[in-house]
Amino acid sequence: MTKARLKPLNQQAMVITGATSGIGLATARRAARAGTCVFLIARGEQDLKRLTEELQAEGARAAYAVADVADYDALAEAAEKCRRLFGGFDTWVNNAGVSIYGPIRETTLEDQRRLFETNYWGVVNGSLVAAEHLRERPEGGAIVNVASILSDAPIPVQGVYSASKHAVKGFTNALRMELMREQAPITLSLVKPGAVDTPYNRHARNLTGQAVHNPQPVYATHVVADTILYCASHPIREITVGGGGRLIASFYAFLPGVAEPLFARFAPSLMRDRHSAYQPFEDGLYDPTEDGLDEEVHYPMVRQFSVLAEARKHPGVTGGVLALAALTAIAIVLLNQREGPTRLERIRSRFDPRGWVDADDLRDRFGGFADSLRQSLSEAGDRASDLGEEARDRSERWWRDTRKSSRKALKKHGKLIHRHAGGVGGYAREHAKEGGALLALATIAAAVGAAALDARRPDSRLRGLNRQ
Repeated sequence: MTKARLKPLNQQAMVITGATSGIGLATARRAARAGTCVFLIARGEQDLKRLTEELQAEGARAAYAVADVADYDALAEAAEKCRRLFGGFDTWVNNAGVSIYGPIRETTLEDQRRLFETNYWGVVNGSLVAAEHLRERPEGGAIVNVASILSDAPIPVQGVYSASKHAVKGFTNALRMELMREQAPITLSLVKPGAVDTPYNRHARNLTGQAVHNPQPVYATHVVADTILYCASHPIREITVGGGGRLIASFYAFLPGVAEPLFARFAPSLMRDRHSAYQPFEDGLYDPTEDGLDEEVHYPMVRQFSVLAEARKHPGVTGGVLALAALTAIAIVLLNQREGPTRLERIRSRFDPRGWVDADDLRDRFGGFADSLRQSLSEAGDRASDLGEEARDRSERWWRDTRKSSRKALKKHGKLIHRHAGGVGGYAREHAKEGGALLALATIAAAVGAAALDARRPDSRLRGLNRQ
């Protein structure tokens, strides 16, 4: 790629779209103060004329053309007018944009197409017109496309706007690579502001029925304008204005599964302006707004400086400052130590594993522990021996007592058993005689009864004996 030789601002002619409001207005004013010839493009002729007269009254060279960035032919005619008046331009700033607040499914396709006509096709048209002109200039030039932090992290309620800024980012990166391939002497920068103090909310179509505003942190328009002007004179690929926006975009990039539910839950409430009443402003989606040259709306707290943007603009200075701060901190820590030169040795000794343990002390401790353990085991053995002997004595005494008591019991109970056994035997003998007599009588009675019964029968043998 042929390197572009970007001129200082006081030697440039610059084209700015969307020049009558917000970031475009701040860029035009600050560029004019820097000595740049400014060519302004917007849809509202009245505001364009007023701004041009304002800048000319301050001694700047300024001109304008009424054009809708969605119209390629109108932009081409505006570029031709700039050639006639200023001999061409060195930087083209694509800044014009509109927005819609509301859910995507509640936004008509006609409104969505119109938003893309301005936000996306306006950037495409301006970039192509500028590239055709700048490639013919020996020193080349710069194209600066103003996107948004929402090109990295989309949010609900501004879904259509986020989609258009994603498209702008993709187009800008692709066109940059094509210019590299063609070796065109053109630098193409993408500026991504966070929340900015502009009348952006009043110019947006509001479908929510509630007052809306940009959530904090909010940055002043001149912070973004200074970044755009820096890109016009220094080749920067991409730059974010606002650390808060960069933090949100990084969070979404690394943890989208966590960020999306959080954005869905909290983003609508953060954008709602609870301190203002809803007013149906005439938005600038289709027609230009004629509400005066409003550069800022004056939020309650507006940041006048972006550390992130300045660090990106001056990486060498930033690196040097950080290195100096680190060295200063190290020097302060080292010089405030009483040990002085021996501090390094002390640090090494602290991290030396051999110094963590005192071997002699550990050996003494283990020796004492072993002696104590041996003594305890010896005492336990003695106690166990004493207990064993005592148990043996007790068992022998118990066995002797048991045998003695058993003999006495057997002797005593043996005599008693013998006496009872004798009584039982005598009783049996005495009653055996009586039992025998009774048995004989029972036998005789049974024989007499059987004979009597037999005598009653007709065929009795006893009757036959009587008859004989």
